[in-house]
Amino acid sequence: MKDNTCRKALLWLLLGAALTALTLIFPQIGFLEWFTMIPLMIGAYRLCDNSACTLRKAYGYGFLTVYVFYFFIYHWFVNLYPLDFVDLDKFSSAVVVAAGWLGLPILQAAVGGLIFVVFRLMAKSLMFERMPLLRPFVFASLWVIFEWSSTIGWTGVPWGRLALGQINMLPMLQSASLFGSYFVTWLLVAVNGLLAYLLLYRTRQVLCGSVAAVLFCSNLLYGSLSMLLNKTANENMMRVAVVQGNVNSHDKWGDEAWRKTREAYGELTRRAAEDGAALVVWPETALPYDLSWENEPRQFVCNLARECNVTLIVGALYYGEEDYNALFLVEPDGSFREEFYAKQHLVPFGEYVPMRDLIMTLIPPLANLSALDGDLAAGSDSALFETQWGALGSLICFDSIYEELTLDSVRDGAELLLISSNDSWFYDSAAVYQHLAQAQLRAIESGRDIARAANTGISAVITSKGELTVKIEPLTDGYRVADVEWRETPTLYTLIGNWFVYLSILFVAVTLAVGIYCKHRDGRPRFLRAIQG
Repeated sequence: MKDNTCRKALLWLLLGAALTALTLIFPQIGFLEWFTMIPLMIGAYRLCDNSACTLRKAYGYGFLTVYVFYFFIYHWFVNLYPLDFVDLDKFSSAVVVAAGWLGLPILQAAVGGLIFVVFRLMAKSLMFERMPLLRPFVFASLWVIFEWSSTIGWTGVPWGRLALGQINMLPMLQSASLFGSYFVTWLLVAVNGLLAYLLLYRTRQVLCGSVAAVLFCSNLLYGSLSMLLNKTANENMMRVAVVQGNVNSHDKWGDEAWRKTREAYGELTRRAAEDGAALVVWPETALPYDLSWENEPRQFVCNLARECNVTLIVGALYYGEEDYNALFLVEPDGSFREEFYAKQHLVPFGEYVPMRDLIMTLIPPLANLSALDGDLAAGSDSALFETQWGALGSLICFDSIYEELTLDSVRDGAELLLISSNDSWFYDSAAVYQHLAQAQLRAIESGRDIARAANTGISAVITSKGELTVKIEPLTDGYRVADVEWRETPTLYTLIGNWFVYLSILFVAVTLAVGIYCKHRDGRPRFLRAIQG
């Protein structure tokens, strides 16, 4: 009977994981995310209540739950096939795509399963028996810790942030400017957990419903007021253009690449300048050439900036003692800045190969995935560009899903953020929309406007509240011009960083320690008797 209960709990867990993943894939139904984790929470509660659930079994069920969640989210890996632009045959392409779609969720689930181990430990410590309403808040804190752990190391990819499901409900995301997107994640899980508790145990229904309503409504009220009060004119404005040449990864390395690129970006930049743009942003490696020395591509961008009288941000390569994926600035007078921004968080197997010898032995096609001849080096600082308007902070593609890089840039003085990206690998799949949503989160967290240019889309200008002022749809060419604001005022989040995560770690650790302490001594401590009555 107890094993049957465990199996039913697993079904609840997998159902909740799948439904929640769908809200990230289709944020148009993002409101449902405030309910989709109810089955997952019911499954977690049932595991806690089942004395036959060992820690090993809890980890296994947790592993499967997180795996299913990411398996759905990473469905877009199939859009990478075939990888002929990096000279992989169909079989090797299939191996690489399968390794990404099936393997990356394993890396996430290996850590995510620990959520359920700690949660089961809480139950074994009898802490949940003493204070049952701790359950939703403990689980919410554990999920926050898991999301944050996904930003650590080369295996960490924070692509499945729960806050992304709210991207079409921007008022619900404004509290990220206070405590980061992790706070939104905590609210989502806590509200789902309270509602699941109400439905499963049929006790404290008024209290659970009331607390869930207060959390939801207060977050909505804060976000609505924040966006309303932001509608004020600011004199520190200028016009920026994002350019999308629609030159994909298949074409930029071909024999006709230089001519096609020169024509596409030259024409679009001229049109953007005619529309009043003072700053023009190109995508990541829009010019896949080395601009560290005087050559034809470098001369081209200098002449173009002078002709159009614009400040030009160019995505290209830098070859020297170390090689970088870089952004360069060209002045309106055509002078070329020698300093550059180097991408800090490189894409594993795209720009470098971690554990190369092991990968060559186990999955050789992965080691040959990059279109470059060798590994790139990672940049080490925010490398702001000082301009006549203020300080420009830069991010390149993968950088934008790691909030710490944005925080560093703003703390160093960035008043406007640029993101140059190459999402052409994803075509027009859900991945390009999910990546854009990450940029919207960074804008809210940092309180900075963002100009985002991508090779094949989605290029956009984003306000400090996450709104899309303009955007260019995927797989089309064009440019968009919009007014942006240069801001110096920090958000609370840029000041305190991920303290909410650290408080979540402290909360879980103290709760678990108190539970274990209480279990191993007779009676209850006086403070617990007072709390429980």
